[in-house]
Amino acid sequence: MKKTLAVLLTTVTAAGLLLAGCGAPSGASSTPAPGASGGVVNVYNWGVYIDESVLDDFTQETGIKVNYDTYDSNESMYGVLKNDGASYDVIIPSDYMISRMIEEDMLEPLDFNNIPNFSDIDPSLKNPGYDPDNLYSVPYMWGVLGVIYNTTMVEGTPDSWGLLFDPAYAKQILMFNNSRDGMGIALKYLGYSYNTADPAEIQAATDLLIQQKPLVQSYVMDEVFEKMQSGSAAVCSYYYGDYRTMADVNPDLAFYVPKEGSNLYVDAMCIPKNAENKANAEAFINFMCSTQAGLKNCEETWYSTPLLSVRAELDEELVNNPDAYPDSTFLANRCEVYQNLPQDILALYDSEWTRLMLAEG
Repeated sequence: MKKTLAVLLTTVTAAGLLLAGCGAPSGASSTPAPGASGGVVNVYNWGVYIDESVLDDFTQETGIKVNYDTYDSNESMYGVLKNDGASYDVIIPSDYMISRMIEEDMLEPLDFNNIPNFSDIDPSLKNPGYDPDNLYSVPYMWGVLGVIYNTTMVEGTPDSWGLLFDPAYAKQILMFNNSRDGMGIALKYLGYSYNTADPAEIQAATDLLIQQKPLVQSYVMDEVFEKMQSGSAAVCSYYYGDYRTMADVNPDLAFYVPKEGSNLYVDAMCIPKNAENKANAEAFINFMCSTQAGLKNCEETWYSTPLLSVRAELDEELVNNPDAYPDSTFLANRCEVYQNLPQDILALYDSEWTRLMLAEG
């Protein structure tokens, strides 16, 4: 996601996103930040979202052991921290979840003296709408959501969310297994905002998903990789970076951003409240913003990097790919970011999602 990002994250009307030609610095150092002195750091990240060799690189350079766990949605990560009392030092939520966690006093302010590589972050990603004073977060990756389909199983060249509702592909359709993303698809297809607080619109989206349910093979998160790579499903909605990972295995796959509009997001590194190893967490965040680690992660995951020095090292064809690095006009006209919603509206999303899950399909 972006705005200059701060405005775009709240209005999606600004220009000048990530791709502006800000000159890249010579490189962000992997030298340990002040305060790092052995011990451990407990990291909680999305699945399939890192080059795991960087964890060993970090340990070799700092002496800090990384305990690394993964989750498959913002909501599951939030539940683990909020309800299960799990202890992590670094988490990587998406924009709207960061805003929610700030509001609920679940994050520690960062000491940017310990994160000097923050200087390499694209300025358009700083002071975003979800963290306007840039006290709690450092961007990790960003990108756009689209539709992935198997060209040997789907006819023509689709361009709409309607492909996910097409009876011709019954039991070949995969849908997100979380309320915000799953219902977001229906909201966009109906012409509504991802961030609607109108109960009638939210209920209409649920009704549409209930009608769709007999067509759905399964509701998935990380399982989407195996299903699309193996050709056991024809169509899904997922992120461009993940599409590139899948297409490396199955070149029959294609990607598009639906004409009705889609999601633009940023995932950012944060430290949970009362983290036991805050100095080590800041050292880890700083290392992940080094050119060395950032380039490895970008080349492994295909997600769009917020690091200027990394972008300068990437293949020109990738940097000029409009799905990987869409321009500001496209983002402003076609993409919307998720925003944190009032608690009663979030509860409605959850209850409507439960209504969908309990419906016959």
